[in-house]
Amino acid sequence: MSGLVAGKRILVTGVITDQSIGFHVARLALQEGAQVVVTGFGRMSLVERIIRRLPVPVPLVELDVTDDEHLQTLAERVGEHVDGLDGVLHSIGFAPQSALGGNFLSTPWEDAAVALHVSAFSLKSLTMAARPLFGPDGASVVGLDFDAAVAWPTYDWMGVSKAALESTSRYLARELGRENVRVNLVAAGPIKTMAATHIPGFGQYEAVWHDKAPLGWEMSDPEPAARACVACRTGSPRPPARSCTSTAASTPSEPDPHLRPACPQRPPARPPARNDHVKQDSVCFAWLRDRAKPHDACLT
Repeated sequence: MSGLVAGKRILVTGVITDQSIGFHVARLALQEGAQVVVTGFGRMSLVERIIRRLPVPVPLVELDVTDDEHLQTLAERVGEHVDGLDGVLHSIGFAPQSALGGNFLSTPWEDAAVALHVSAFSLKSLTMAARPLFGPDGASVVGLDFDAAVAWPTYDWMGVSKAALESTSRYLARELGRENVRVNLVAAGPIKTMAATHIPGFGQYEAVWHDKAPLGWEMSDPEPAARACVACRTGSPRPPARSCTSTAASTPSEPDPHLRPACPQRPPARPPARNDHVKQDSVCFAWLRDRAKPHDACLT
């Protein structure tokens, strides 16, 4: 991955510890020559200590994606450190304990709403907050997913939130495609992050992934997912074409019954609409082409 994002300006959210996928995205992006701004929420002193472990110092901006004032001032505050943005990582998710661990049928709406707001609606909120910093060449927005095609044990309303996240990414791609904004999700698989430790029964996934992942699976290694996120930020402007601006891709070792080549070349089922005039992140798509799900990848 030599110099894939050299000179790119990237906003990375969701850094809490050095096991966070966001931390490793920031680390790899810096190593590849990018400028990085990190956001944190809640435990800001902890985040400040953690980002000192990155290869070079990076600025830290506080961001609560449910706080309108934080969102309204985000572009101004990030703009104090970079003169624009080429990429945004959405690495944010939360569900109350009552919405996890087999409580699906008893979860009150108030708690389900929190999960949906923080974990899905925030993709739109974050993108719109960062939008003033996108240039004429657009930007790449990347989010972290967990395959929502099936109902996972104990995942409950976080699984519903991931399904909403996948749908939100497609609608964002449709609405912002003409502005050269790409929206992709990376299905990271089970990784032992701080968020994962709060999901009851999360450890049961380890045996499943270890047995079924073609290349094996290491739950303590977030780097494959981070590499996929960094790869999704590469690419250069392309002429308008009938292609994809939104994909949901799995990391290389993740078992997925839906793995088939994506199909941007498939003949359109209707005349080209405005969301067809978009550009495709060719590097990310080439690297992950056998991992993308066609029902997420094709907008025709």
